[in-house]
Amino acid sequence: MHKVCHSFWCVCVCVCVCVCVCVCVCVCVCVCVCVCDSQWVGAVSVLKECSRMRPDDPSLPLLAAKICIGQLHWFKEAENLSKCVASMGEEAREFLPRAYLALGLSFSLQASEATLSADRNEFNKKALQALNKANSLDPQDAQISMYLALQLALVRQVSAAMEPLQTALSLRADDLLSLHLLTLLLSSQKHHRHALDTLTLALSQHPDSFNLLLTKVKLEEAMLGPAAALQTCEEMLQRWQSQYDVSRSSETDDSSSVPMAERSEVSPVVRKPSIHLNLPDFQDDSTGSLSPPSVAVSRLEAALSEVSDLSSTRRQGPTYIWATLERIWLQAGELFMADGRLKEAQFCIAEASSLSPNSHSVLLQRGRLAELRGQLDEAKALYDEALAIHPTGERILVQMGRLLVKTGRVHLGEKVLRDAVQVHSTSHEAWSGLGEALQARDSSQAPDCFLTALELEASSPIRPFTIIPREL
Repeated sequence: MHKVCHSFWCVCVCVCVCVCVCVCVCVCVCVCVCVCDSQWVGAVSVLKECSRMRPDDPSLPLLAAKICIGQLHWFKEAENLSKCVASMGEEAREFLPRAYLALGLSFSLQASEATLSADRNEFNKKALQALNKANSLDPQDAQISMYLALQLALVRQVSAAMEPLQTALSLRADDLLSLHLLTLLLSSQKHHRHALDTLTLALSQHPDSFNLLLTKVKLEEAMLGPAAALQTCEEMLQRWQSQYDVSRSSETDDSSSVPMAERSEVSPVVRKPSIHLNLPDFQDDSTGSLSPPSVAVSRLEAALSEVSDLSSTRRQGPTYIWATLERIWLQAGELFMADGRLKEAQFCIAEASSLSPNSHSVLLQRGRLAELRGQLDEAKALYDEALAIHPTGERILVQMGRLLVKTGRVHLGEKVLRDAVQVHSTSHEAWSGLGEALQARDSSQAPDCFLTALELEASSPIRPFTIIPREL
């Protein structure tokens, strides 16, 4: 039964052949053309028309829901499509548990997007109800069990999440997402050594998962410090270079055609050694001390010149490849900043900026670097740019709020931080920042904010639970 359920996504388009002798061929071709050209909107329209012509086939609206969730981010539309299948009841046969899974994921993703606490709580409640229903209908479905565990983790029911996750792992012991979620749950309980052991096991089975490697970096930073974690960043750069062929044209590939959970598992291809990816080191090799400023500056200028020369090459190829490289450079930049090596951090951020100059993540890191250098006006301007692109970004709001408090604009900083806790109610950093703002004006509410921050930090994972992709 599960083989039928889980494999139908790959061949489901062919079901259209059964719709009608005359119409189905055209419909099937349309869906194939839409998907191949990444015209997902057209694909959903075609599938909905197929479903209208054959209302007793639950696979068609479920496939449309899959596209709405994974490619279009139309979570409300996915909810409606899933409800159509769920309303069939037993007539949906083996697709009924999958319908409730799709419904649960659509609610969960809407909860993550909600800006009002009441809406978020309601969506989370509905997500748990739908996922529990899916689990009761098919307790042997490892994916359903894993997503039930993830939803429990998202609402910080960490202990309760362990039971369905153990079930998922007993059914599929080598599942990438389940092992990653277990790592995050262990880290949220501050069992960092066990988390790293679990991560090592996961990497032995999925060595090319950059999402896992980024979590490894965070665990190593927490346990061993930023200098030790930089070695993993170096390894990630080399792995990225060996895994992806940077000569591929973006016109022949598209990240939207590759499921998020599989993008780190793309088969290695023969590469052209045209880009040399290494972390910078502006220290004196002979003494290990920092080199004189003039030497360091000349090395930095040479490195940045190389970045400029390569920027045009890096615009080629599918988007997700370069987004991965951007994340690696930004992570390395964070570690260099934590280690007090600002010149190296500048190099890494410049590398990321050459890939995506208008990325809110790049602008945030540029702002943090400016702030560390005491260039507070420039930092604020960069945070403003980042917020214009991503107005609800947790880290951007927290950094901006704290900077405003630091520069004496306490009331404005408090407002920004209140926005942060409204949108990100489980962020201990946001609550701590709000406490600092309230403390700066001697508010009696400050201790409550600090207490909330401490309680949330006690269950905070090393990276957000939302890094686990929620897809069918």
